[in-house]
Amino acid sequence: MSDVRSAGTADTRPAERTRSDLLGIYLNDHLAGSTAGVRRAGHLAHTQRGNANGAVLRSIADEIADDRETLLAIMRRLGVPARRYKVLAGGALELAGRLKSNGRIVRRSPLTTVLELELLRLGVEGKAAAWRTLRGVAESDHRLDPERLDQLIERAEQQIRTLEDLRMRQAQRTFLAP
Repeated sequence: MSDVRSAGTADTRPAERTRSDLLGIYLNDHLAGSTAGVRRAGHLAHTQRGNANGAVLRSIADEIADDRETLLAIMRRLGVPARRYKVLAGGALELAGRLKSNGRIVRRSPLTTVLELELLRLGVEGKAAAWRTLRGVAESDHRLDPERLDQLIERAEQQIRTLEDLRMRQAQRTFLAP
């Protein structure tokens, strides 16, 4: 599902000039964020395996990884090279984010899960914004598939709803006395 436009599809829309220099920077910034998001989602799903949220988070982590591959496919289609230093920076920032203890040194704090769900939700919000931006560009750039971008927007919106539900339930468990 990573392909952006089906092979053999004729498009008669006129291609307007796309500012590929700025679009390349924009997409590489989102690639860095996506790299961090894939790692954060995978880590969170791993820490939650075996509980009620584990399977849901594993599914979201898999979708986020697929979305990163789709972003790379879009970049290739647009002739935008992935900037390795940005990918590495995104991964390094995610690893640095794990160093915060959230009040505990040895064991995982329940606050960590609340904060990770918030961070993941914010990342998905950013991804949805990128898909919406590309959807607008698709109106004048025939290299982008508007229908596929609509699907990606809907999936991101579903991820946001699910993450918000998980976040609110975790916040209640964390902050409300039993």
